[in-house]
Amino acid sequence: MTETALLDYMYIFLFLVVGFIGGFAPFIINWFIRPKRTHLNKSLNTYECGMDIYGKAWDYRYGVSYYLYALIFLAFDVDILYLFPVAAAFDKVSGIRGIVEFFIFLGILILAIVYAWAKGVFTWERKIKVRR
Repeated sequence: MTETALLDYMYIFLFLVVGFIGGFAPFIINWFIRPKRTHLNKSLNTYECGMDIYGKAWDYRYGVSYYLYALIFLAFDVDILYLFPVAAAFDKVSGIRGIVEFFIFLGILILAIVYAWAKGVFTWERKIKVRR
């Protein structure tokens, strides 16, 4: 191997080590500075703006449409990320072929949105509470 290849591998290794340290350092620092005593019953309860809590977090449930909406958002968010490299390399592709491929990709995204819309993912059912 040449020296430049070894230097490139060293940069990659250094990047991975710094990323690993940056990812796990907050957890390790938090473990060292956390309070050590947990025998107080009050410390095990959730603190909510100084008020005593009532009920449990599991009492409230979200509808399935909320999760479907979130999944659709994540899917299209990732798909939009693919448009940035296409836009960056747009001048390196031959004219009409690049435009056709770009519009095919956008067409697939639009078809997915139309399909989700037809299935009713974007419609929210309103729960109207009747006051008595």
